[in-house]
Amino acid sequence: MKEINQQTLTGERALYQERDSHISYCTFADGESPLKESADLKIDNTLFRWKYPLWYSKNVEMKDCTLFDMARAGIWYTENISIRDTIIEAPKNFRRSKDIVLRNVSFPNAEETLWNCENIDMDTVTAKGDYFAMNCRNVKAVNFSLVGNYSFDGASNVEIRNSRMLSKDSFWNADSITVYDSFISGEYLGWNSRNITLVNCTIESLQGMCYIDNLVMKNCRLINTNLAFEYSQADVEIIGSVDSVFNPKGGIIRADRIVELIMDGRKVKLDQTKIEAKEIGKTSDHAEWEV
Repeated sequence: MKEINQQTLTGERALYQERDSHISYCTFADGESPLKESADLKIDNTLFRWKYPLWYSKNVEMKDCTLFDMARAGIWYTENISIRDTIIEAPKNFRRSKDIVLRNVSFPNAEETLWNCENIDMDTVTAKGDYFAMNCRNVKAVNFSLVGNYSFDGASNVEIRNSRMLSKDSFWNADSITVYDSFISGEYLGWNSRNITLVNCTIESLQGMCYIDNLVMKNCRLINTNLAFEYSQADVEIIGSVDSVFNPKGGIIRADRIVELIMDGRKVKLDQTKIEAKEIGKTSDHAEWEV
């Protein structure tokens, strides 16, 4: 394997089509696409300061690296890449890439990151930015932390464990999403999606879990959550209380207490939903804003 050590590399396509190389303690300064169409690389302790560093690359291992803000749109159309112990400051990273492994990676500006990618394995990843992981497929995430809205829009086959997400409009238009032992805060969770499963989760969501075909919740808590489950087909088990349940389409909803149950027979078939609650504070056939 060729050794490239402690060099400052500049100019367009500085190491274009580089193959079978170990790049260590280097700086890619000004100059676009420095490693375009590269393959079989090991990169460590290296700084990327300019745009498009890894496009159309294959079989890349990165460790202890930094992609600065101007390394934006840095990793597109790339296959089989592993990144560990790295800060990716640049936005819009990972587009139409596949076979991605991320371990202890920080995305402080994760806007439009991981779009249209597949086969993603994340452990101990933190991200801040809107539109994370749009249209991604086959995602596994453990110890994931996200602050950013509209995450996982259009995603499919996603499994998340032991994570925290502060994300409005997360999991919209999605299919086959399973979340275990996690906390999600953000209004309008999961709208227009299919096959959403939440297990041992705590959720805070204004008008959350609506318009879902096949929503399953097991041993979950809903805090500060009202107008939940509108037009959803649901099998739900809530520990504690839920502020209000609004016009579910069908299924079964179990809770210790429902503060307000709103069921309008003009909009949903009342016999299609079974309600099991130890206490229902108030029942109504319309929401307060409806005449």
